[in-house]
Formats: sequence, C-alpha cells, structure tokens
Amino acid sequence: MSDTNTQEIKLNGLFLFKEGMATVFNEQGEAVPVTVLRYEPWVVAQVKTKATDGYEAIQLACSSKKAKNSNKAEKGHFAKSGMENGARFVKEMRQALPDGAAIGSAVSIESLAKGDVVKMTSKSKGKGFAGVLKRWNFAGGPATHGSHFHRQPGSSGNRTWPGRVMPGKKFPGHLGDEVVTVRNVVVFEVNPAEKVLLVKGPVPGARHTLVKLVKE
Repeated sequence: MSDTNTQEIKLNGLFLFKEGMATVFNEQGEAVPVTVLRYEPWVVAQVKTKATDGYEAIQLACSSKKAKNSNKAEKGHFAKSGMENGARFVKEMRQALPDGAAIGSAVSIESLAKGDVVKMTSKSKGKGFAGVLKRWNFAGGPATHGSHFHRQPGSSGNRTWPGRVMPGKKFPGHLGDEVVTVRNVVVFEVNPAEKVLLVKGPVPGARHTLVKLVKE
C-alpha cells in the first residue's frame, strides 16, 4: 500500500477484529472482563455525498488482496486509495462527512475513546443444526419413569381448522451464524501503541471476526 494520503480522520465508529477475552483491573481494583479487539489500518476508498449518491457515507477498505484474486474493476476503484489490487474487507460507515475526509485518508484508532458507549455488531458463531431445547430453550419432558417425551418439540399443529402449522412456529433448525447487535457496550481502553481496543464484556463471534463499533 502506498502513502497516497497520510492524514488521519476520526469517524463515529470503527471496524476491528476480535482477538479473545481477558481480565483487567479498573481504578478501584475491581476485576473487569473485557474483549480484546485488534485494529488493522483502514483507508478511505470512496467519499459518498448527497449530490452523487443520495446520502453521506465513508467507504473503507482494509487488507490488500493478491493480484490473482482481483479483477480490473476492483483495481481501478481502489488504486486511488493506494491499494493496487483491491481489498479483502470493504465496509461503509454511514455518517456526516468528517473534516479532511478524502480518498486515501487513514482512519484513526482514536475515533473512539475510553468511556464511550457504542453499539456493537458482529456475526455470531455458527452452531449447525440444533434441536428446540438448545435453539429456543424449551423445557423438554420428564427424564425418567418411562417417559417417551424427552427433547422433542411436542405438538406443532392445530385442530381441523386451520389444519396447518402457523408461520413462525419454533422448530429445530440452523442455530447461530447470524448478525447480532448489542447496545450500550462500554469502551474500557484504547491503546494506539499496541493497536488494540478493549470493550467491557463478551463480543459475539469467533476469533478474528470483524466487529463494528458505532457511538450511541
């Protein structure tokens, strides 16, 4: 990546990658469970305005692709931002345009600060096909005394009318691997030197999951 524009801008949020959980101590000496989020360099790939796109937003790019995995359109679009072969991650931060926003500008990790309350969005772990007890927290039936009703979903139909299963009925099915949003998450610490950010509590998803944080 070339140094097309070394200016750093601050946005209303950040995109980071989940590393794992840890325990840290606050000023009162209390143990606080936190999740460590790794910051990778993001650059501005496009500035969207109301005049040209109908709304204001900043398109961001991170991690250059290999040349063999990029097409001509990608190379042309990302060349101005300093990425010769496109980017593996392309995201958008919809907000009012910040001062100094230009193609090639770097995004500062200090866009968020200690104590900020953010809305967190990421993809949860996929858990495959699950039954109703695991997926919907059904109680299940008796475990002993010859009961033949243990982990089954139970009756699912109706009487002669309407004579069908109603839409939205809770059944076994695919669990997890979906976008989850958690609100009122507190930023515990921002460490620009180590390029990490700590948030209080757990974060949905596996290690290396991309996490979006936006100020509330």
